[in-house]
Amino acid sequence: MTMSDPRLCARPWHVDAWFNASTPPTLDALRGRVVVVLAFQMLCPGCVSHALPLATRVHRLFPHERVAMIGLHTVFEHHDAMTPTALAAFLHEYRVTFPVGIDRAGGTGPVPATMRAYSMRGTPTWLVFDRGGRLRSQWFGDVDPLRLGSEIGTWLERAQTPGRDAGDTTPDPAAADSAGCDAGACRPGDDRG
Repeated sequence: MTMSDPRLCARPWHVDAWFNASTPPTLDALRGRVVVVLAFQMLCPGCVSHALPLATRVHRLFPHERVAMIGLHTVFEHHDAMTPTALAAFLHEYRVTFPVGIDRAGGTGPVPATMRAYSMRGTPTWLVFDRGGRLRSQWFGDVDPLRLGSEIGTWLERAQTPGRDAGDTTPDPAAADSAGCDAGACRPGDDRG
């Protein structure tokens, strides 16, 4: 993958509202830090049981001046149940203290704007950006904590380099799984309600 690859260049987050942030975080404002983004839904079993606890640990363990943990609530199902008011209560009850943005509704169809811009296949999805704001990794589903920690450590220590390193973990956006939820993740198109 090269710098001209659109998957490597960060795209802006399309967010309607932020929680736990005095000013809206942006990749430009966070330049100089490794940025970890967790796209989640509060009604996604894998998000609640695995991804959010891991994101909370990332936020707690890494120095905030070096690693920024960002949540992105990407609602593609159960829109009536996952309102900003419900999300505020959820974040309070689950003691989520890192910044969380509400991904902007996508206009046509259920997939929100940032989720579509990054070709996310469902929730949870993890994005890791290097200190220069370049997307370095993207994972869908449950991620091993050691793998995530190793990835963060790699980009904390590595100088900003042009291009992509061998071992690129960003998936091909054309790859798609079937719709639905299982114990680890939810994909758009789940027709359960």
